[in-house]
Amino acid sequence: MTDPLIAVVDDEAPTREMISDYIRMNGFRTETFDGGPSFRAFLNTGKPDLVVLDLNMPGEDGLSIVRHLKGTTDIPVIMLTGTASLVDRVVGLELGADDYLAKPCELRELLARIRSVMRRAQGSQNQAAAPMPAGPVPPASRRIRFGTKWLDFDAQLLADEDGNMMQLVQSEFALLKAFADNPRRVLTRERLLDLASVRDADPFDRAIDVRITRIRRKIEPDPAHPTVIRTVRGSGYIFSPEA
Repeated sequence: MTDPLIAVVDDEAPTREMISDYIRMNGFRTETFDGGPSFRAFLNTGKPDLVVLDLNMPGEDGLSIVRHLKGTTDIPVIMLTGTASLVDRVVGLELGADDYLAKPCELRELLARIRSVMRRAQGSQNQAAAPMPAGPVPPASRRIRFGTKWLDFDAQLLADEDGNMMQLVQSEFALLKAFADNPRRVLTRERLLDLASVRDADPFDRAIDVRITRIRRKIEPDPAHPTVIRTVRGSGYIFSPEA
């Protein structure tokens, strides 16, 4: 089996070479790129299994690349952000990035994040590609109502009343499934992170709030005044199916 290919996109040569060398030493193949133009040219002929992407680059920045990748491919993305770039981090997660680390990053932690994101992505792909078992025709896919949409558990998609489908990133689907399995129960951020397996390294990080804000934009009749996934001040969140 061919080792997974990791693309490292960073305008700082010492950083991208250091990351690339470390990843290669731990069983991956790598390709390095100094920015958006060279990486986009590579995408015309190749497809990495995961991208490690610096957000703060001259010319085309990393956010533009995240938007392009998530709009046209299913390639997982780990962002590298400056320690003070909270806005970049939040926007990157809203665009669909799978994880992030602050620079300068600890290489062992980056490697652990790469393996974790790839396991989640592979699990999602295997589920989608699993053949239908022989025997009786299975029942219709399980669906649960979330506000203006239906969550299709088999396809891991949101659908509206007209049948239009909306793609979910793995972390969004995992959170919706956690809510569906625990209706009308207050779930703390800590509990949601455990149920959805989207835990970040920093226990005080509020990335869970960013993900739920992104979900609300897709399911709530009025995202500014959510009624389906409500905030319980000082406690967490609660899913109200009747809304």
